[in-house]
Amino acid sequence: MIRLHDTLAREKREFVPADQERITMYVCGPTVYGRAHIGNARPAVVFDTLARLIRHEFGQDSLVYARNVTDVDDKIIASAEAEGVEPSVVTERYERFYLEDMGALGVAPPDIAPHATQEIGPMIAMIERLIERGNAYGAEGHVLFSVPSDPDYGVLSKRDRDSMIAGARVEVAPYKRDPADFVLWKPSSEGVIGWDSPWGRGRPGWHIECSAMIQAHLGQTIDIHGGGLDLIFPHHENEIAQSRCAHGGAPLARYWVHNGFVDMGAEKMSKSLGNIVTPAELLAQGHRGETLRLALLSAHYRQPLPWTETLVAQAKATLNGLYRRAGDAEPGEVDGGVLEALSDDLNTPLAMARLNQLNEPATLKASAKLLGLLGDTESGWFGRVASMSGTASLKFTAAGTLSHVPLPEFVASKIAERAEAKKNGDFATADRIREQLKAEGIVLEDGPGGTTWRRE
Repeated sequence: MIRLHDTLAREKREFVPADQERITMYVCGPTVYGRAHIGNARPAVVFDTLARLIRHEFGQDSLVYARNVTDVDDKIIASAEAEGVEPSVVTERYERFYLEDMGALGVAPPDIAPHATQEIGPMIAMIERLIERGNAYGAEGHVLFSVPSDPDYGVLSKRDRDSMIAGARVEVAPYKRDPADFVLWKPSSEGVIGWDSPWGRGRPGWHIECSAMIQAHLGQTIDIHGGGLDLIFPHHENEIAQSRCAHGGAPLARYWVHNGFVDMGAEKMSKSLGNIVTPAELLAQGHRGETLRLALLSAHYRQPLPWTETLVAQAKATLNGLYRRAGDAEPGEVDGGVLEALSDDLNTPLAMARLNQLNEPATLKASAKLLGLLGDTESGWFGRVASMSGTASLKFTAAGTLSHVPLPEFVASKIAERAEAKKNGDFATADRIREQLKAEGIVLEDGPGGTTWRRE
């Protein structure tokens, strides 16, 4: 039995999907105008882990997981103008980087990745429905949602009206009927990306895209809606209001799940504050994607996570210990204690504590893989060693995934190659193999029983 903390209910609830054969989960994805920082990676890793747990419990084909891509936004437009290129040049570049960075952390692509620029029709249709029902109105080329028209507005964030207006940092505009009203559609000036609509050429507001995408791809009411704590208000509050009003009162999601911030001090990590570190930078420093994933899972997902060098070093040491104990075992059955911890609101610290107590290699391997560890994220490591001599078996497939021998087998082959070189008196080659592996974090140790290896 999986239990999840539901932000709307403010308590942990047993997860009972509406349809066990088609469980639906939607997570707010990236706005692709810059490189993702490690804080942006936390929801990707958290909800990837939740997806693994759901599929383990209900079946591999049970979950439909959607994560959107916001590829039209004022920041994107500003970035494109600064470069003198079309917005698509910026969005395609940073979406590619995002997928590469998250892939290095073992995050599998979602089943559905709707893009805002490809979903304009459903957004316009939903806005028209809100106008027809008296929940939205047109004004000076804009369309705004009328917050006073929804008596249940604020149910998720549970803020009073004054704090909601302050928290939303609402734009003061003469065309608004109420200060709390928010934009569903806004006009695009000459030379700015836009689409034709009943209200003139323009582009959607941020909030409407998720409501329209959810309806188009998953249905009116989904099982799980996820994202960071910063999205509770105003983004998710506005999503709830739009969808509820457009769908005659039907709830948008049955469970709301939010992850806490990653910080580098007193404040959350943020591009606007400039206090960020990116997965790309950390990988370039030689850290493995698995190490970063383990670091992100080291605290409970709802708690803040201070990002420090000590955190990464501890994750590296823990991962090395897991690899030593797991060896080259094939995965067996998942340990009941690990599964119980994950099923209790994705308690990854407790799951890791249990994992560190396991000594049976097959059980350890299976339990770690449920967390996305031990072999599940080696593509990032192999991507860095593909240029090493003697690794012709490492190659990218047409689909862009890495085809390679498992890491233990690869290292074993290099150890055998080195032993043969030493036997033939070719100590230069033997030393070169040792140094090549060491440069990639693999340490060889010679002893009376032969050569063993460990991750550095």
